[in-house]
Amino acid sequence: MPQLPANRCSNCLLPITASHRCGACLAKPPAFTRAIAALRYAFPVDALIHALKYRSNLAITPILAELLIEQLAISTPPDFIVPMPLHPARLKERGFNQAVEISRHIAKQYQITLLYDACKRVRDTPSQTGLTWKARKKNIRNAFSCEMDLSGKHIAVVDDVMTTGATLNELAKVLRKCGAREISSWIIARALPESNQTLSRARFQ
Repeated sequence: MPQLPANRCSNCLLPITASHRCGACLAKPPAFTRAIAALRYAFPVDALIHALKYRSNLAITPILAELLIEQLAISTPPDFIVPMPLHPARLKERGFNQAVEISRHIAKQYQITLLYDACKRVRDTPSQTGLTWKARKKNIRNAFSCEMDLSGKHIAVVDDVMTTGATLNELAKVLRKCGAREISSWIIARALPESNQTLSRARFQ
């Protein structure tokens, strides 16, 4: 399985040579507290995720969930798990939300309350694939809503793939406005840039 670098930023998961966070995340921290990913987004993980999302192979869900669970090593569990929301139009088209399906297994394993509908995707944004870093941030802006009081709570957001972190960061901003004290991003796979030039641009801001 494709592994992430041993030395990586605790926020963006990009490679670093030392320290706990990279310079960019220290200068402009994301809205979430930390990110944990099971693997690097490459073959065969990318094929497994595609089979789940686009061929409705739900039997893959527990496999992906267990890969993530192996990396969590939770000492103090979060108060709630929030799956990355899908817009109703996309949910109707696909028939399920892969983040919800993955979250079910994790919530059951750790006995954490799963909030299916705490957050909603209120804008049916175009796919982030193929967009520049700047365009991704603009594309996802104001895409989520949440009306639940999360004051003082630790929230774990679950998603399948983290590319730039723009979507996770936008949802985390909404959770912060609802009072969340701490936000962990739990991801199946993190896509890593292939060049140093891209690396320097692959940030949340």
